[in-house]
Amino acid sequence: MKAWTMIASVGAAGIAVLGVTMANTNPEQAEYEEYAVQRLTTYLKADVCKKTPNFLQNIIQVNCNKLVDSANPQIRDIISATTARQNYAIFSVYKTELKIDNLLPNYKFETVGAFDNFYTYKAEKQ
Repeated sequence: MKAWTMIASVGAAGIAVLGVTMANTNPEQAEYEEYAVQRLTTYLKADVCKKTPNFLQNIIQVNCNKLVDSANPQIRDIISATTARQNYAIFSVYKTELKIDNLLPNYKFETVGAFDNFYTYKAEKQ
């Protein structure tokens, strides 16, 4: 019986330490926004800019990658305005619904923040 009590105590202490560690490493909203801006910027450059025909870029005299870089502050503002955070102390869930214009598709993202990292588990075009 004594060994069982000791195992239970060690287990409870381990769970408490894990909880404190998770609470201390639960990322804040600003960190999520930085993560989301970086992910969206990478997507725009890798996917959208690659699909823009070169002749179109030549006509309007705009480099798509530079345009995306210059829009970085606006992208952050949009993400900030369209994100709701649910804070559970040891982790957070971020729900972002990007709706920029009626002519463009909407996107919905759900991300978990824990241990100073983000894990996007849902990304869908609306």
